[in-house]
Amino acid sequence: MNNEQLQALVEKISIYSFGKPFKHDAIFNSRLRTTGGRYLLSTHNIEINRKYYDQFGEQELIGIIKHELCHYHLHLEGKGYKHRDADFKKLLIEVDAPRFCSPLKNESMKKARTIYVYVCTECSTIFKRKKRIDVSRYVCGKCKSKIKLKIKTQA
Repeated sequence: MNNEQLQALVEKISIYSFGKPFKHDAIFNSRLRTTGGRYLLSTHNIEINRKYYDQFGEQELIGIIKHELCHYHLHLEGKGYKHRDADFKKLLIEVDAPRFCSPLKNESMKKARTIYVYVCTECSTIFKRKKRIDVSRYVCGKCKSKIKLKIKTQA
């Protein structure tokens, strides 16, 4: 699906589900990472995350479009268009739009976390830390002996 097909689909859903025309632009935005789509208040355009269409298909895409169109139409009418507003929640139910989109099954979005494992030179107590520490400034909390970096792993 390309941007022209997306635009046609958004216009069709707007007329069919809301009974109102969509007069702005709908495009795929490849920079979106954590959301299915977004409605831009300043331009009234809608941006959609292509990854949701690729992974879940057209039904998920239609749900995301309906959700963003709820923001769009309520904002233009001067009603409550934010997620917490009663008008928004009511319209979501009326048009059968999801409140949240399905989570992406993409492992590359998970940030690799480094774990530092330190060990006491005397009592062998193990300390795990997310941040690196200066071993010349810190000592073991149990026996007050020196500590050293044992291993640096990815979690």
